[in-house]
Amino acid sequence: MNTSTHPIPNLVLKLGYAGLIPFVGLALLVQLAPTPLNYLSAESLAGYGAVITSFMGALHWGASLHTLGNAPSGDRWVDRNAWIWGVIPALVAWVALHIYIPVGLLIMASTLIIQRNLDQNTYRYYFSNDDAREAFMVMRNRLTYIAAACLTWAAVVILFIQV
Repeated sequence: MNTSTHPIPNLVLKLGYAGLIPFVGLALLVQLAPTPLNYLSAESLAGYGAVITSFMGALHWGASLHTLGNAPSGDRWVDRNAWIWGVIPALVAWVALHIYIPVGLLIMASTLIIQRNLDQNTYRYYFSNDDAREAFMVMRNRLTYIAAACLTWAAVVILFIQV
């Protein structure tokens, strides 16, 4: 594919995929590192998972800022729900940080998947170009599933594999 005609800029693609490095690296450390580094890696993975979960929710606020000061559109998503949905993932992630780490990791993995499922239907409000939205969702799907798999794997390692 010619990257000059790709609807997603190379910088966005590179930054998006680079965001997987902490997920993959920390999940591996949870499984392979000696104690106490494996526990520190689990804490760090939970923190990073919370940051990314919050970031994905915050995209709705960022995308909705252009509507501030405008008359209500009459669309419930644009006028109300996008703002509410934009903060829910951050609140869920914050709670997940305060419970048993593997359970928190599973909550964040689930939240990322739920966000992705909702966002595939709501991003139509934010993208003026269908090709760009579709390309973004391809990237988003890959990032979400890999991040959720890393969070889930680390939780499984903690719960069932490590002694």
